[in-house]
Amino acid sequence: MGSTNRAIARRSFWLRKRFWRRAVLWAAFSFAPILPGAVQAQTGIDATLPRAVILSYSRIGDDSGATGSNISVENFEAHLAELRSGEFTVLPVPEIIAALRANRPLPDRTVGILFDEPHSSIYTQAWPRLRAARLPATLFVATDTVDRAGPDTLSWSEIRDMAGEGLELGNQTASYPHLLSIERAYFLGQIARAADRIRGETGRKPRLFAYPFGEHDAPTRALVAAEGYEAAFAQQSGVAHARLDPYALPRFAMNDPFASVERLRLAMQALPLLVSDITPTDMALDSTTPAIGFTLDPMMGGNAVQNLACFVSGIGRADVQELGERRVEVRLREALPSGRSRVNCTLPAGDGRWRWFGLQFVAP
Repeated sequence: MGSTNRAIARRSFWLRKRFWRRAVLWAAFSFAPILPGAVQAQTGIDATLPRAVILSYSRIGDDSGATGSNISVENFEAHLAELRSGEFTVLPVPEIIAALRANRPLPDRTVGILFDEPHSSIYTQAWPRLRAARLPATLFVATDTVDRAGPDTLSWSEIRDMAGEGLELGNQTASYPHLLSIERAYFLGQIARAADRIRGETGRKPRLFAYPFGEHDAPTRALVAAEGYEAAFAQQSGVAHARLDPYALPRFAMNDPFASVERLRLAMQALPLLVSDITPTDMALDSTTPAIGFTLDPMMGGNAVQNLACFVSGIGRADVQELGERRVEVRLREALPSGRSRVNCTLPAGDGRWRWFGLQFVAP
């Protein structure tokens, strides 16, 4: 009886946690457009800073119950219709990266598409629809996953077929390990082994990298850069732009139940929330109550601090305190849970658009 009660309690805990995580995410996406005192879009920095929104998918129409990484076929088709509506410019992600690195202008509302898992639904569901819509995409491959040849995993033959039709391939290490404080030699081996497998099976040399679990630190970013990759993606939300470190780029995860066209449009119309002097400087925290802070760029407008809203995954809205001239501290209302957490800050930008800045941390 005791074990049964404990099992029920654990299930209740995770259900409550999932509910509040979803509530926080929806609040974060819904809050910014209704705030007053918005900064007008497409003026000043918005007209000159190269930027793009990167959408990240994992599984399409997967009925295994992986709601955190799956999007239904119906929602995915609705996304493609929106992307093809003429309002957005969908470009290959390597082309977007090249523009950001060269500080070359990109059209307003430029979008890129990533897939973050070698799941079989990419071949059976996503790629035929992308090909019919003539939309480019990039797939990140953890090569050991493919080599294990699971029943729901892409095969090398399927990956070759898609690569031959234009799908870009990126490196996601061989075994998808946690990278924080990892030994340099081991990480280099992970990168090299995956790159060799991708090149050997497809003839393609991967140009982009994605950190497993989104986890990275200064040494891992430096190693990825030294290996010649053009950019690397983490898992915090936000707009990729030319002022960011190209080896710590954000992306918006697209999955059920946050896959409505309304939510998609909010993401694809997002503008950068420009900040500097971010603390903590490292993703790996030594405390569950970190002092999170940053300085807002003057181009964000005179009332930016008053209109800023920040949310913490699994916790809810945080308190925003102005410490000095445009210096902001995000004060948590409770300690971070152990493991990965995200902090997302939004600011209204006028014309139904909003600014976004995200951070990811790993608490002890």
